[in-house]
Amino acid sequence: MNELFHQLGASLYIPATNKDLALIASGQKYTNLKSMIFCTEDSIIEQELELALNNITESLDLIQPNNSLKFIRVRNLEVLKYLITQKNIEKIHGFVLPKITTQNINDYFYILDKAQKPFYIMPTLETKEVFCNEEMKDLRKIFLHEKFKERILAIRIGGNDLLNTLGLKRPTNHTIYETPIGNIISNLILIFKPFGFNLTAPVFEYLDNNEILQAEVKRDLINGLFSKSSIHPCQIDIIENLYKVEISDLKMAESILFNKGKQAVFKMNESMCEIATHYNWAKSIIERSKIHGIANNLIPV
Repeated sequence: MNELFHQLGASLYIPATNKDLALIASGQKYTNLKSMIFCTEDSIIEQELELALNNITESLDLIQPNNSLKFIRVRNLEVLKYLITQKNIEKIHGFVLPKITTQNINDYFYILDKAQKPFYIMPTLETKEVFCNEEMKDLRKIFLHEKFKERILAIRIGGNDLLNTLGLKRPTNHTIYETPIGNIISNLILIFKPFGFNLTAPVFEYLDNNEILQAEVKRDLINGLFSKSSIHPCQIDIIENLYKVEISDLKMAESILFNKGKQAVFKMNESMCEIATHYNWAKSIIERSKIHGIANNLIPV
């Protein structure tokens, strides 16, 4: 697992037309932000694209070094081709690639291979092809190629776009797991995660129902999804408080990881701990604790 993955936290989606891009990217605004995605795609209209690209290039000059991870969601191949040639683009950690299929991923990588920096990528699965398991397995074969896999920080699931293909919108009082997309998320986990790919959780688009947001983040974690995109700064702490690790889980993970061959199986907290089957879980828990800390069970609403 790439060590940067858990640092994504609640990635804030920001339209690339935002006048404060440089302040946000420099950590001077939203100081709790671990990662951000400047969007040139669905969050802006076509007529704003030139403004957005100019805003990004001007902001690149002004970004000050800090620990936050910075990505740009490109609109299309031409936007990626333009951005990788811009001065100071190395200040960006990578790119979110939209609507990825077996038909376009090689075109994106052809452009990325020309970049001076080996940028991370986060392909987004959000088209009708996602509903075909064979298509996703074919895409997995491409991702597993050496030149792809080492760059893929995470695979993003475009929940709203997938619902749109069905003519649906998520109900206010239900998690995405209670829609038809719940089964699709499970399929994507089973297709990609066993082969070493991290997957992020779909965005929650409501700002007035923190109870459902919390319930959905808990389901994300149960399903092995991490890093949920936030659409507003008010969602960041709500999401990331749930990424904190329970002290009992941390103690169990440490016992599993640092057992040093003393026992193959042991009991702890009235639970069976087996080194062979719980080792990967333990590594993930310890990594999360380093970045997000220990839960105090006081989650703001």
